[in-house]
Amino acid sequence: MTSWEIIHKASEFIAEEMGVMLKRSAMSPNIRERTDHSCAITDVEGNIIAQAEHIPVHLGSFSIGVKNTLNLIGEIEESDMVILNDPYISGTHLNDVMVLAPVYYNGKLIGYVVNKAHHVDVGGPMPGSLNPYATTIYEEGFVIPPVRLMRKGQINNEIINIIRHNFKVPEVSIGDLNAQISGNLNGIARIRQMFDKYGYENVLNAWKISMEYGKKLALSEISKWGKGVGEDEDYLEIGDDLKKIRLKVKIDENGVYANFAGTDTQIEGPLNAVYGVTFSAVSFVIRSLIGKDIPTNEGFYSLINVDAPKGTIVNPNKPAAVGGGNVETSQRIADVTFKALSHLIDVPAAGSGTMMNVMMGGIYRGKYWAYYETIGGGTGARPNKDGVSAVQVNMTNTLNTPIEIAERYYPIMFTTYRIRDGSGGDGKYKGGDGIIRAFKILEKTRLSIIAERFKIAPWGLKGGRNGKPARVTIIRVDCRKEEMPSKFSTILNKGDEVIIETPGGGGYYG
Repeated sequence: MTSWEIIHKASEFIAEEMGVMLKRSAMSPNIRERTDHSCAITDVEGNIIAQAEHIPVHLGSFSIGVKNTLNLIGEIEESDMVILNDPYISGTHLNDVMVLAPVYYNGKLIGYVVNKAHHVDVGGPMPGSLNPYATTIYEEGFVIPPVRLMRKGQINNEIINIIRHNFKVPEVSIGDLNAQISGNLNGIARIRQMFDKYGYENVLNAWKISMEYGKKLALSEISKWGKGVGEDEDYLEIGDDLKKIRLKVKIDENGVYANFAGTDTQIEGPLNAVYGVTFSAVSFVIRSLIGKDIPTNEGFYSLINVDAPKGTIVNPNKPAAVGGGNVETSQRIADVTFKALSHLIDVPAAGSGTMMNVMMGGIYRGKYWAYYETIGGGTGARPNKDGVSAVQVNMTNTLNTPIEIAERYYPIMFTTYRIRDGSGGDGKYKGGDGIIRAFKILEKTRLSIIAERFKIAPWGLKGGRNGKPARVTIIRVDCRKEEMPSKFSTILNKGDEVIIETPGGGGYYG
């Protein structure tokens, strides 16, 4: 009988290979260059069997999204695929288009393959769709409930036509959808090969054991932290106000319990985070603190219990806007989880705490264009080591957009790209430094930014200093300088320059 570890690792490699296929087939720089996508395999009930090490905010929401979808539409027939982006079903935000496909072996349903990919524009009034002024999801793009993207192996052209007439750069989005389909088809083929090689019962049994082992090993590591309760809060910057995220974390012999009672109610703005995002952020923190090579599957996730009161920032009621919740509130939920746990165990100081989302678009060379990227910052210092400079922190795992690619496809000319020296918080161990990234616009365009940590800097721990907060400056072509807030949208004219400075991480020990 084949060792279950071999089958488990093979399953993880299949998920990774799905991601490679998706990335290499994609059309948008956001996926092809920045790798803003994730892939996973589930069992017939939607439990995570294996996932690739892709985007943290996607990964913890996969099981939620698959189970929600199956509850709505039931079992999916062989050679069908389902598409959706409704965040209240999929568990993230509208830009993350989810494609789900069943895996059949000799006529029997054995599981599902699933991926999410961030499409650069899914409609709505703003280029890039992420709208700093949205109050409902309908102002953030086109909402797709679970529908058949493929039937009996054939693409549903009616759905493609709907996308073509609602997504603002349809040729790119349809190309990315084809890449998502290819990723799933590759996963299905590889899983069937694995069943051929190791046998039907052996694979199903190995999947079951891997989930049991994932739970057992994760619980063993968590138990080393000891039992206890940690409680703290952090804040989001909403205009002139601050909105509180309050968390009490309990660790006991059964796992981790995260209770967000005391968190502020949902807002009329895009920083509400659906439950899948909240669960993903808490799960990410626990998984990163475990650190060891354990299966990150349903066994691990079953140890994370999240109580997020309905109608709050961390679990809003539909149709509240949630685009920024996926990318910014997720970061704050991760921060407050680390902060609450700091009362119980050693954790890093706060990292940059923002994805610094940059969206642009307009007409260029006779066609509509849309651009999206996130800009990294500094990680928080650790109890025994400095933080890391100029990397993505916590809930994203994307790469930067190469300047050569951006300048080739878009009316942008970069003027600065360097480390923001001295932005990391001081201490015995210093926080990592942020980034300065600046560019000039070569054609009239609209710029939107959704970011955080402009007012409240990333915190240090045990006497370590805070990192420097974020800053965005626009220098107009007539030399006027405008200091911008953390969330805004504005028109840029040819020659205007945008200077973005991301936060450094907090320091450790005074």
